[in-house]
Amino acid sequence: MTIRSMKFTPEVLLGAPRRSGATPNSSGTLAVYTQTSYSFESHAKTNEIKVLDITTGRSALITNDPGANSPQWLDNSDQLVWLKTKANGNTSFIVGHAREADKTYTAGTVPGPVSDLKVTVIEPGKVGFAVTGKANPDGSLFNPHDAKKPLSTGRLYDSLFVRHWDSYIEPQKNAIWYGLLQRMPLNSATRTSGKYAVSGLTNLISVCGLTGVESPIPPFGGAGDFDISPSAIVFVAKDPSLNPATHTSCSCYYCPMFSWTGVNASMESKVHTMKGLEGAMSSPVLSSDGSAIALLAMREDGYESDKNRILYVPNPWNGEMIEIFASSDGTGLWNLSPYGLGFANDDQSLLLQVEENGRGVVYQLPMTNIRHSTPDMLKKITDSGYVTDVYPAAADSSKLILSSNSLVDNSLWTIVDTLNPSDVRVISSIGRDGATFGLSSAQVDEIWFRGAEDHPVHAFVVKPSNFKPGEKYPLAYLIHGGPQGAWNDQWSTRWNPAVFAEQGYVVITPNPRGSTGYGQPFTDAIRGSWGGLPYIDIEKGLDHIEQNLDYVDTSRAVALGASYGGYMMNWIQGHPLGRRFKALVTHDGVFSMHSMLSSEELYFPLHDLQGPLWKVPENWDRWDPSRFTEHWQTPHLIIHNELDYRLTIAEGLAAFNVLQMKGVDSQFLTFPDENHWVLNPENALLWHKTVFNWINKHVGLPSTTGQGPLVMPSRQRPT
Repeated sequence: MTIRSMKFTPEVLLGAPRRSGATPNSSGTLAVYTQTSYSFESHAKTNEIKVLDITTGRSALITNDPGANSPQWLDNSDQLVWLKTKANGNTSFIVGHAREADKTYTAGTVPGPVSDLKVTVIEPGKVGFAVTGKANPDGSLFNPHDAKKPLSTGRLYDSLFVRHWDSYIEPQKNAIWYGLLQRMPLNSATRTSGKYAVSGLTNLISVCGLTGVESPIPPFGGAGDFDISPSAIVFVAKDPSLNPATHTSCSCYYCPMFSWTGVNASMESKVHTMKGLEGAMSSPVLSSDGSAIALLAMREDGYESDKNRILYVPNPWNGEMIEIFASSDGTGLWNLSPYGLGFANDDQSLLLQVEENGRGVVYQLPMTNIRHSTPDMLKKITDSGYVTDVYPAAADSSKLILSSNSLVDNSLWTIVDTLNPSDVRVISSIGRDGATFGLSSAQVDEIWFRGAEDHPVHAFVVKPSNFKPGEKYPLAYLIHGGPQGAWNDQWSTRWNPAVFAEQGYVVITPNPRGSTGYGQPFTDAIRGSWGGLPYIDIEKGLDHIEQNLDYVDTSRAVALGASYGGYMMNWIQGHPLGRRFKALVTHDGVFSMHSMLSSEELYFPLHDLQGPLWKVPENWDRWDPSRFTEHWQTPHLIIHNELDYRLTIAEGLAAFNVLQMKGVDSQFLTFPDENHWVLNPENALLWHKTVFNWINKHVGLPSTTGQGPLVMPSRQRPT
C-alpha cells in the first residue's frame, strides 16, 4: 500500500501502514515483518505477513490472513513459521516458504489462544519454540470459547488488584508454554523431506512448580519478558510474595531445557535476584548458547521509572550477577537508562537501546573486562530518530538491521555497520523523510530554555509543512504523560505533533522535570512536586517562546495533555498560566488527587506523593487540582473513557461538571469501549476531529470536515 498525501490529515495518520520490526534470516538476505493498516473507505483492517528482500528493498506478501501473527524463521533455510488464531480460539502453527507464498501447511494446532512465538534451532530438523497464553488455575491452557458462562456476574475479592488497566482480575494468569517443531522422516515415495509437526505444549511455569508466578508481566508484557535458546528459557516476573498493586519488585528465572517435549527431568528453575536491586526487571536475553544472561533491573521497589541498571549473569548455574557500571554510592557510573538490550551475534558485546535527549539511540558495549566496565567503553551506533528493534544482519556480520521511526517517518529500516557507524544504508522507509505524508524533517527543530532553578529544559518544535518565514502561527503546547516520560523524535498514532502542525499550528513539546532521557536526577525531580517544578518549567518555556520565537503567536495559544499531561491541564486551569491560553484539552487526567486511591497500580501515587494519604495528607492536598476550581475560566474540552481503570471516568465527569456549573465554555467526550488510550481507528478519528474543532475554534483556524461525534441536546446552563 502506498500513501501519497498533499496534507497530513488524521485519516492519513490513522490509515498509514504500521509495520513491526524487520527480523532477518540467518544469511541476512531476507527479513520478515508484519504490517497492518486501516481503510476509512471500507472501514476494515488489513493484516499481512511480508518478506523483505534486503538487497532490493522490495517486499513480497506471504499471507493476509487476519488471524496470522508472530512470524519467525524456522531454520537456516527460507522457511517460516507463524501462528494463526482460529474462530474457536485454538491456534495453529503454519509453515510456509519465503519465496513460495502459496506453499503452506499446518504443523499442528493447540487448544487455545497463544501468541509471542519464539523459536530456537536445537539441531537440523528440530526446533524448540515458546509462546505465551493464559493458564487456568490447574495449569491448563485457557480458551475463552470453552469457558462456561457463570449464572451470576458477581466478583468477590479479598486483596488488592480488583482490576488492572481495562479489565477485572480473573483467575486465569499469563504463562509461558514450550514445545517442539520436528521435521518428520523423509518420505521415500515422493523423495521429499518431511513436514514439520508440533510436539506437545507444556506450561513452563507450572512444571517448574512456581506458585503465583505470572509472566509475561501484565498488562503490557509480551515477547520482551522472555527469551529462549537451545538449552534454556529465561523470563522475568513480579515477586509473587508481594502485592502487584503496590510493588514492582521482580525476579529473573532461568529454566534449563533438557527436553522440549513434556516435563523435563529434574525440572527446576534458578531464581536470580540481586541485593540492592529490588525494583522492576525487563528485557531478559540469553547468549546464543544459553550459557549467559543479560537483563535490565531497577533499584527501587514501587518506582516504575527508576533507572534501568544493566545486569550480566555469566553463569546462571552459580547465580553470580554483575551490575555493569556499578558505583560505590549506588547511583551508577552511567546516568542514562536503557529501554532494551541484546547480545551481538558473536556474544562478545551488548547492544543497548537508550533514551537520550529526545532520541532512542543504540550503544555497543564490549564484554571484555565486563566486571570493570566504564561508560567510556561505550560506542555510540546511532544518534537520530527512535530505534525500536535491533538485529544482527547476518550470523557472521558486524552489521545490524535497525527498525526505527521519527517525528515525520512512521517506519524506517536501515543497515548500520558497528565497525563504522557512519556507514548507514536505508533498506526501506514508509515515510521517506516525511515526503509520503506531505511532511519533511525540515519542519522539525528543537530548542533549549532555562526552566525552574535555571535548569536547561529541552523541547521539540514542529512547524506546518507550508510554513512561511515572516508569518505568525498559533501555538499548540503539548504536555506529555507519564509523568515519567518524554517527547522524542518518535512517531505516534495517538499524540502526533505533525498532525497538529498541519492544522496550522507551531507545535512545541517541552520535556519538563520528570521527563526521561536527561539523566535520572531530572526524572526523579518530579517526586513530591507534581504541580511544582514541572509547572514552572512549562511556564518558563512559554516565556521563552514568547520572547524568542517571533513566528509564534502566543496570544493564540492552546495547551493539551493526556494522563499526567491531563493533570497538568487541570492544574494550569486553576493557576495564572491558564489565563495565557485560549483553550485547554484534558484527556484522561487527574481532577482530584484523593481519587488516585481508586487507581489500580497504586505504587504510582504512593511513590510520587511520597507515601499514602493517611501518612502524608499534606502532599496529596498540596498538588490537588480540585482545590483551585474557583479560578477555572478558560474554555476546556474534557475527554475521559469508561474503560480507563487507571484514572476512572469520575475524574473527567467531575472536571466537566465544575466547568458547566461555573458557566465555562466546555465539552465532554467519552468512549464507552476505550481505556486510557483511544485505539479503535474510527474512535481515534472522531477524537482528532473533536479536538481540532475545539482548539481551532478558539484560535480562529478552520474547523475540520466530516462526521463528528453525536452531540447531546444542550440544556440551559445555570447562571
